[in-house]
Amino acid sequence: MILVHHLNDSRSQRVLWLLEELALPYEIVHHQRDPQTMMAPASLKAVHPLGKSPVIEDEGYVIAETGAIVEYLVDRAGGRLRPQPGTAEFLAYRYWLHYAEGSAMPPLLMKLVFGAIPERTPGLIRPLVRMITGQVETSFVDPQLQTHFDYWEGVLASIKWFAGEDFSAADVMMSFPIEAAAQRGDALAGRPHLKAFLDAIHSRPAWRTALEKGGPYSFA
Repeated sequence: MILVHHLNDSRSQRVLWLLEELALPYEIVHHQRDPQTMMAPASLKAVHPLGKSPVIEDEGYVIAETGAIVEYLVDRAGGRLRPQPGTAEFLAYRYWLHYAEGSAMPPLLMKLVFGAIPERTPGLIRPLVRMITGQVETSFVDPQLQTHFDYWEGVLASIKWFAGEDFSAADVMMSFPIEAAAQRGDALAGRPHLKAFLDAIHSRPAWRTALEKGGPYSFA
């Protein structure tokens, strides 16, 4: 039985969704963020030294990093939700699988951090800090995000899913940055194909079941 260490409001929601899509049996160990700091609890460090989620345990292995977990689970399911190796779709699949965390998430995380800094700054210097972080967002972070958002929209304007005409685990990986972009960066404005992508994944029974089991989540 696969054991999923699930943290609320985190990337581990994708793991639950993928497991539902693959129809693999699993159990959930729920971990809750500190409501003040929003950091993961110490209980996760008992599972993996970094104390982060997602982490799964299976057949004596402890596996971390969402992309590595996705590849492991797809292999365990006999290659379901993965295009045939040696095809253009497979190359696209591999690209988006790694792009989701390697390229898409860093500017989104920067957006979150810079937005939170002023609220955690002493009141006397808060206006100055807000001005500085706002300038960084406007001149550096936001232009990067718009480039990524336009890139996604252009890809989905030409194909139904990120790796081709068939739904794959690459779409599961890309769901988190797109959900985050929709909430943090207003990515859906003027981008109908991104909205259609989110509508399509939200309508999948496996996605809804995973949400019921994992609990509601937010990227705000």
